[in-house]
Formats: sequence, structure tokens, C-alpha cells
Amino acid sequence: MGHAGAAAAAVRYLRSAGAPAPVEALPRPELRCVREDERAPVDPAAFRQVLGQFATGMTVITAPAADGEDGPAGFACQSFSSLSLDPPLVAFMVGRTSTTWPRIARAGVFCVNVLAAHQAGLCRAFAVSGADKFAGVPYDEAPFSGSPRLPDTLAWIDCAIHAVHTGGDHLIVVGRAEALGADAGDREQAPLLFHRGRFL
Repeated sequence: MGHAGAAAAAVRYLRSAGAPAPVEALPRPELRCVREDERAPVDPAAFRQVLGQFATGMTVITAPAADGEDGPAGFACQSFSSLSLDPPLVAFMVGRTSTTWPRIARAGVFCVNVLAAHQAGLCRAFAVSGADKFAGVPYDEAPFSGSPRLPDTLAWIDCAIHAVHTGGDHLIVVGRAEALGADAGDREQAPLLFHRGRFL
């Protein structure tokens, strides 16, 4: 059911429940790209510096090797978020120039590994481009996707790719959670945070 269908269903429900005033569905907003002449004159360096004030958690997104590939794929990602409870959706953002993203896209699945405070070194290893990021890194397979599930993380979310949207120089990847888990053994373990260009 799309946005318009959901709005119409809500209106029918409210009318049947005896809503005191007439309720009409609002039209779905028109979505479009921002034109060049509408862009705010924001300096990219200033944008990065200001947005760096927002602390983010760190994850490693992994995927199994697709047909014809030598090994699994993975990259460090700070732009991860929960998105929807029903259905259970998460999202991450990846640069359009990423060489890892096409491998994840071909796999069609991924696992989000939520890093703990002591895993800054692991995060740096997965942030390097062109290296064998899994060299010397132990992992097992996530139950749904077979994606690498890294040890000692705070949590993991095993997903199928649900949708991909454009967002400027990045892609917004939406995943449907098919399996997940958290380390219940150490509830005091802190997350790995990134703030002002450094780990906390």
C-alpha cells in the first residue's frame, strides 16, 4: 500500500470510528531533485566541519562474496540508522565512488556490525581502500545472508537489500532486517563513536 492508499485507509477508519470532524486525506507531496540554482551557497569544508559536531556510532557493513569474487566485501560506515519498525528496516549511506558498494549490490544482502569502543583499530582497517580488509580478521557467517559477522561487536543486523535511493554524491541503501542479535553478556560495553574527525 502506497502513501495515498495508507492515507485513504486512515480516513476510512476515522470516519467509521465516529471522528467529530470531517477528515480528508492530504495529497502526496511531489518529490523532485534540487536544481543547481536552488542549492544553498554552503562551503563544503564548512559543511563538513559543522556536521562533524554530530557524534555518530561506527559500523562495518559486510557482504558475502558474489559469484566470481575472491572474498567477502566490507567497509567502515558511520552513516547507519534504524529506519522503520514495521517492516523492520535500516539504512546506510555510501559514496557513489565506493568500490565496495558494487560488490555489496551484487550480493543483494549485507550485515551491519555495530562496533564497540575497543574496536577503533578494526574500524580503521575497514576504512582503507584497496587493501584486503579481512586479512587476519576472524568472523563467522550471519545466519540469513552468509555475510561476515565480526566478533566482539555490540550488535549485528543481517539484511536483504530492500531499496536504493539517490542522495547527492551518496546512495541511500535500505535493508530489511531478517536476523539480528546483541551481546547480552556485557551490557556495560560502550559503543565506538566518531566526533570531530576522531574516535571517542
